[in-house]
Amino acid sequence: MKRILLLFISLVTCTGTAQNATEVYLFDFIVNDSLKTYKLENPVNISDNEGVYDNQPSFLLDGSGILFASTRNGQTDVALYTIETKTKSWLTNTLGSEYSPTQSPLTKYFTAIKLEEDGTQLLWLYRFNRKKPKVLVDDWKVGYHTWLNKKMVVSFVLNDPPTLEVSNLKFQIKYPIEKNIGRSIHTIPNTELISFISHEHEDYEIYSINPLNSQKEYLADAVKGSQDMTWTPDLSILMGKEDKIYKLKPKEDKDWVEIISLKEFGLSGITRLTVSPLGNKIAIVVDEKIQGTANSEN
Repeated sequence: MKRILLLFISLVTCTGTAQNATEVYLFDFIVNDSLKTYKLENPVNISDNEGVYDNQPSFLLDGSGILFASTRNGQTDVALYTIETKTKSWLTNTLGSEYSPTQSPLTKYFTAIKLEEDGTQLLWLYRFNRKKPKVLVDDWKVGYHTWLNKKMVVSFVLNDPPTLEVSNLKFQIKYPIEKNIGRSIHTIPNTELISFISHEHEDYEIYSINPLNSQKEYLADAVKGSQDMTWTPDLSILMGKEDKIYKLKPKEDKDWVEIISLKEFGLSGITRLTVSPLGNKIAIVVDEKIQGTANSEN
């Protein structure tokens, strides 16, 4: 039974809600700090890939483009959307499928989870110039990951329950720092801390943790019914649910506040969202079946 459960978790972890077709939209994210207002403008369907799974966006470190997992020919590859040219290009074309692409602090590289046809699932390192990739972490079944710095990567590892594990690539050291976590793990901007969503209790909780000493701090309860979050440059947390985006700034805000609705764009079913390094763009994944008539340009 345990083996069957882990296989099920693996499939859900990699593909998210694979039975649902999803699309990735890019918006201008307009923030008025003095008025404390938030607005979305200029929606662009950057995946534009009807009827299949497109998900897991992450901005390049300079904000010039967005990596995401996109389906073609029955498998999932890594795509790059370049914002200035409004073009989508493919970065992988392997026999397996790639998920959760993230640019490495070594900027010529990106990392992704590669799911082989035989079920092997490891974290790989790729070059943007499409030279031969290599396995980065060879003995953990990684579901998600985030870079802490050039030498350390933190991963959601498919154990029962899932664990948060640190890989020190310089010294070839690996160790666990937390258990029973959700899929949304992130490096907190301008720190060497990681955030994660704990599933230890019925109401999910957001924590920060220091990967060097496992010291953690409670930040907030998660939005009920939402699994994913993202950080803004001013250290606010955003979470999405249905057609709404909520914001909370730890230690300043007492509760979540709805700041944006996607209703005007005819979009709903938010599964993931991510804010650009400068805070002026936001990528949002929505359920394709719930889309209305979004005014998007391609």
